Amino acid sequence: MFRRTLLIASTVVAATAAMTSSADARPRAGAKTPHPTPLHLAPAHEQLAALRRGAVTSRALLQQYLDHHDKVNPGLTAVVTLDVDGARAAADRADRHLARTGRTLGALHGLPMTVKDALETAGLRTTCGSPDLADHVPARDADAVALLRAAGAVLFGKTNVPVLCQDIQTGNPLFGTTKNPFAEDRTAGGSSGGPAAAVATGLSALEVGSDLAGSLRLPAAYCGVYALRTSRGASPVVPTRGHIPRPPDWATSSDMLTLGPVARTAEDLDLLLDVLAAPAPADGAAWRIDLPAPAKARLGQYRVGVWADDAYCRVDAATRALLGRVTGLVRKAGAEVDESARPVDFATSDRLFQRLLYATSAASATDAAFAAEVEAAATIPAGDPGGLYLHARTMRHRDWALADEARQQLRRAWADYFTRHDVLITPAAPTAAVPDQTSVPVPQRFITVDGARRPYFDQTSWINLAGPVGLPSVVLPAGTTDEGLPLSVQVIGPYLADRTVIAVAKLLARVLPAPPTAPALRA
Repeated sequence: MFRRTLLIASTVVAATAAMTSSADARPRAGAKTPHPTPLHLAPAHEQLAALRRGAVTSRALLQQYLDHHDKVNPGLTAVVTLDVDGARAAADRADRHLARTGRTLGALHGLPMTVKDALETAGLRTTCGSPDLADHVPARDADAVALLRAAGAVLFGKTNVPVLCQDIQTGNPLFGTTKNPFAEDRTAGGSSGGPAAAVATGLSALEVGSDLAGSLRLPAAYCGVYALRTSRGASPVVPTRGHIPRPPDWATSSDMLTLGPVARTAEDLDLLLDVLAAPAPADGAAWRIDLPAPAKARLGQYRVGVWADDAYCRVDAATRALLGRVTGLVRKAGAEVDESARPVDFATSDRLFQRLLYATSAASATDAAFAAEVEAAATIPAGDPGGLYLHARTMRHRDWALADEARQQLRRAWADYFTRHDVLITPAAPTAAVPDQTSVPVPQRFITVDGARRPYFDQTSWINLAGPVGLPSVVLPAGTTDEGLPLSVQVIGPYLADRTVIAVAKLLARVLPAPPTAPALRA
């Protein structure tokens, strides 16, 4: 899809010099000296430091990414659209600016990266995996994309999603299926499967995913990377206009949708959150978003709740063992650990979440389709579990207002819980990445947990605890299965404590085993 070009020798030397390694990573006496990590596979903050110092140019770093894409992406299908010419022009502008002024364009100066194909990009095809949008070229950027460009990011590609982001695995008729970076027969998750797989394999150091029903955090868990669902109250802390769905050119989005960063380190989540946390442009004249810094510096200072399993959504033996190990490490660090208190009833929370999810998804239905749903819902008795979807999709506004009141009561219960706890640790999913079922009709899909057949959408039940109440939630890699698949945990915090859950993720990373490395990321 693009011509390869060779990097000049001086660029290679400069890029290699920009790489860093910690003292504890030095080889033992008699051991072979490890290969230095190529700069494009280093964490984003290290790449940005090299760019700021002038140790590498943005154009040279971009070429490293393009060469890596040419090698890795054909067998992965994470990146689905490239803008090589536009990216080279942006990289050249960044390099000229730094050379001329000695200053960077912003926090992401010259950093090549990709964005999810659900976010509109001016002049660059944005399909959201839908054949109906195969030729959709937006006239303006999504608000979040505009923030990336304003910070100096060099956007060179779009990453894969299921059709209109309406699945928890990633595949569509336009581009095919995104494979899990650790096992080709497993799903990368969805709907941010392309972004998570791209970050896991070094195709991008940072990504922006979207999360309505776990679409950001489930792929992160399955691909062994970090992701943050950002807080959402009456408004989100990251603007969502320009996300599909809703349809192109709509000014509104779902009342539970959030956007958030994906990265290979917790430090990089912080970096990208600094760029993305902003009011919508219409509110920018008066509003500012100033997320509070974490109040505690050591893991042992935190009051940590642990919800390791629940009869409503049982996890498998490997996940239970993982939660046990994490709990032990947190307790060993000196933290106050509570394994018994629960902020809410799991079943009540999940049922309310489903009703609100189905209700908000009805907004973009055609008039004819919605009329048919109203007619079908009328034939199903009230209270029939089989009618949950249609009854929620077609509920009257009064019923939605009552559901919203129930949501606010749930928020109150969580707020009360967080007067006695700083964070809550839960499983990210019942299992590691499940087999990909893209070719299987949705009603026939299922997952297996310790040999028991379970509903397909049980995959997202744990991460959807945070969704209806707008709480910040980090998913981080915490171990592996015997087969080498990533296992992750979720850290939920109080409303607007986004920086606190990232801080806890950083502290946990220091005591947990090193996260698994996808084969494509190994230099």
